[in-house]
Amino acid sequence: MAKARALDKRRKAIRNIHKITRTMELISRANFSRAMARAVAASAYTKRITALVGHLARGGLKVSHPLLRPHEPVRSAILLTLTSNRGLCGGYNAAVFRLAAARWNAMAEEMPGPRLEVSGKRGISAFRFRGVQPHQTFTHFNDKPAFAEVEALANRYQEDYLAGRLDRLEIAYTRFENLSRQVAVVETLLPLGALVSEEEEGGNGPFAGSPSAAPYEFFPSPEAILEEVVPTSFKVKLFKCFLDAAVSEQIARMTAMKAATENAEAMIDMLTMTYNRARQGQITSELLEVVGGAEALNE
Repeated sequence: MAKARALDKRRKAIRNIHKITRTMELISRANFSRAMARAVAASAYTKRITALVGHLARGGLKVSHPLLRPHEPVRSAILLTLTSNRGLCGGYNAAVFRLAAARWNAMAEEMPGPRLEVSGKRGISAFRFRGVQPHQTFTHFNDKPAFAEVEALANRYQEDYLAGRLDRLEIAYTRFENLSRQVAVVETLLPLGALVSEEEEGGNGPFAGSPSAAPYEFFPSPEAILEEVVPTSFKVKLFKCFLDAAVSEQIARMTAMKAATENAEAMIDMLTMTYNRARQGQITSELLEVVGGAEALNE
């Protein structure tokens, strides 16, 4: 009887875990839907503003801005790493950390004073565990990052770059491509580089066409327009990185909890079958003892 009771106790414990993982899967699925909508909207806005600058360039406007010009040589750089505040999301944090750690080691060899900034408790703990103390940490960017919070961060980077205190900004995060593919990458955000996308250069974008097909009249001036468009493009790109990281985290957690739920269900089925066999064996043994005792009395 002791074996059957132990199996039943273990089965009840796994059923409780099954309830938790199933609930977390449903919560992640709901959070994913909201994060997905925000990421898609930001992606569309980023492509649109990039297409606008590309059309202005083809229209004869010389696209020039301090955020577009690289600083040579690179003496100071920032590596911003985006991780999650919570775990139970599979290999999401590990994939980002591996790339960020490798890039940080390379930056430390390339230049005298790189800075490491980490968003997310998991990334902060991972770097500290390996003896690297981040220069600045953030834990308020949850699964729903606000544009105002990211804008404040972008303004600081932008001011440092324009003042010459920052020569390059790189970001390590998980880029969302589609529901089945999210890739951990390290990208350079400053300098911005060419704002004309490959799609626009090929003439396949929404503003494709010859420069004379859609002439522009600028007010107050082309330079004033670029002063608004280029910084806005940088802020939107940074915000999109945070949104991509948020939606990728929810997908990873949803997938991990789904797998945990299915494993719990399989274990419950296996334990139920084992419990039934053990219980059946105990009942058979008890019946044999009763029959044996009755026969002994008859003798």
